[in-house]
Amino acid sequence: MAGWDDVVRIGCALPEVEESTWYRTPALKVRGKGFARLRTEAEGGLVLMCALEEKEALLASGDPAFFTTAHYDGHGSILVDLDRVDPGPLAELIEEAWRRKAPATLVRRHDG
Repeated sequence: MAGWDDVVRIGCALPEVEESTWYRTPALKVRGKGFARLRTEAEGGLVLMCALEEKEALLASGDPAFFTTAHYDGHGSILVDLDRVDPGPLAELIEEAWRRKAPATLVRRHDG
């Protein structure tokens, strides 16, 4: 089981990540661009940016930690149930979300 504190710890280990808000909810941003957001909507979950292909694969896996709502149809983001997600995949997804929003120069420097 993971929580928002785990998301922050993982995300803030990446370059230039800051805790912020996005749609008035807790979020992580890199250079002002959001890549993770804790939802307060009824379905809850963590929103992470991802490729549409990755979203489809995660949903097709049948893992109950990953879900979506109609609001996110056609959008490159996946919803993650923090009570059900394993820490390893969560860390990978957070880093991938960061890579999608971080400037290319920052990603290259990180990969060093």
